[in-house]
Amino acid sequence: MHQRIEEYSLNAWPALQTLVHDGWLLRFADGYTKRSNSVNAIYNRDEEHLDRKISKCEELYARAGLPTVFKVTSFGPPSLDQALEARGYTAVDPSCNMLLDDLDASAKPLLTNIEIYESPAPEWLGTLSKLNPKMSEDQLAVTSKMLSGTLLQTGFFTFYEGAVPVACGLGVIEDQMVGLFDILTSEQQRNRGYGEQLIRNILKWAKENGATQSYLQVLQHNPPAHRLYEKLGYRQIYSYWYRTKSLL
Repeated sequence: MHQRIEEYSLNAWPALQTLVHDGWLLRFADGYTKRSNSVNAIYNRDEEHLDRKISKCEELYARAGLPTVFKVTSFGPPSLDQALEARGYTAVDPSCNMLLDDLDASAKPLLTNIEIYESPAPEWLGTLSKLNPKMSEDQLAVTSKMLSGTLLQTGFFTFYEGAVPVACGLGVIEDQMVGLFDILTSEQQRNRGYGEQLIRNILKWAKENGATQSYLQVLQHNPPAHRLYEKLGYRQIYSYWYRTKSLL
């Protein structure tokens, strides 16, 4: 199950380019999000040529003008994390994957003032940018490019209070599993239940489109998010983190 969730999340949040190096996936997306600009060593656990493979990854990311980032999970080579630390990599963004086992058990939304797009429409992208003020115009363009080419059934959601967009996110369905990504609530409108209602609407849409389970990824040190997801029925299934090394 854990490796399947990794595969689902890689497919749901694509990169602009992916290279395969001896079973490792090297993802590139102009540097926007570690998720789409990192090495995922989930298929080949062989440690015989570990240092050589790390060096090859560093060479390719340097060629792209990007820092080398590894996503570390229990699915990779057992000594990978230790080897990266020895090479000067820093551990950042400890996170976890959470699973909702049964969508039938999830409550229906109480508020349904929501708009659903089948693609990253300019209106949705505008809301995403507004709710995430740290996102640059270049990063927004990369997001649009990445998500516009997906072959998976994807819903892009905006939740409104009256006529004002107060929350947004997206759901991606594969094999009856819906992944939740970029769940954002306006800073001025937090603690009013809008995030919960947004997610319940996404889960309702997913269930209507054949999904039976859900997963999401969240930073470990985000207590409000964990409380919300646990309230919705999600449970932590495994943790992961990134190892980063800046360009010289």
